[in-house]
Amino acid sequence: MNQQQDQLEALHEIRNIMDRSSRFISLSGLSGVFAGLSALAGAAVVKWYLTQHNINYVSDLAGNFSRDNTLFVLAVAAAVLILAFGTATYFTARNARKKNQRTWDNQSKRLLVNLAIPLAAGGVFCAVLLYHGILYLVAPAMLVFYGLALLNGSKYTLGDIRYLGIIEIIMGLVACVFVSYGLMLWTLGFGILHIVYGALVYFKYER
Repeated sequence: MNQQQDQLEALHEIRNIMDRSSRFISLSGLSGVFAGLSALAGAAVVKWYLTQHNINYVSDLAGNFSRDNTLFVLAVAAAVLILAFGTATYFTARNARKKNQRTWDNQSKRLLVNLAIPLAAGGVFCAVLLYHGILYLVAPAMLVFYGLALLNGSKYTLGDIRYLGIIEIIMGLVACVFVSYGLMLWTLGFGILHIVYGALVYFKYER
């Protein structure tokens, strides 16, 4: 019995070593939680701004959105991105230190490259939408390309991120059809889903 248990422990240790050598497993669930909270705060600010200026999400975003309004929304989006990236960097580095792993190695480089390609393509596509005044499709496009980025990078990190990516893609496609719910679905995708995912990862891997 003891010999069988030792063999199981040895197999478990071999699997852990293989994971460390091929995947970046130091992503912190808390980074997802704080990214979600940042997205919720940003969505609340945008919703307040639209209400204060009597802006209809669909009709006004179809071509009547002023330059000042666009700049305000872009500023909020940039603030959310900076907060999310900052908290992700902090909590991931802290988690790596706890596991005696390096934050910047070949695994993290591969992860970032595979995340960056769909994100860069999505950023360019959203810029094209802004250029043509099709603002109501920006939120759905962000969800779709972000989901593709997560799906593309999932093979280099925790497998759980794959399911988050799939859900983000589905929500983005739904938002493309039901454009009046674009902001709500963006809030759910980047806000609520991140908090739920982050909490699950935290209690599954870090507690």
